[in-house]
Amino acid sequence: MTTLTIVSKPDCHLCDVAREIVDAVVAERPDGEVEVRELSILDDAALYEQWWEKIPVVLIDDRLHAHWRVSADRLRSALADSVTTDAAPAAPARTEEPA
Repeated sequence: MTTLTIVSKPDCHLCDVAREIVDAVVAERPDGEVEVRELSILDDAALYEQWWEKIPVVLIDDRLHAHWRVSADRLRSALADSVTTDAAPAAPARTEEPA
């Protein structure tokens, strides 16, 4: 499952717009494929320190995807890539042959 995190704060117009875009794009994906969580910089000093100048911030699997403005097309593509990567089978374990 892919985790998408929105880092925001209350009364942030750009955060509201980002949330709407995230909700719309995630709604296009199969149920259960993307977990969305939202964190406020006002609730976490470390988040505030890291992101206060860039909110809203969108992270996909804890990696920066976007800040300030979110593009629906770019998010759609990134989620498709993330889900494909998550679904790829793991490489078989390499075993050594006995000597």
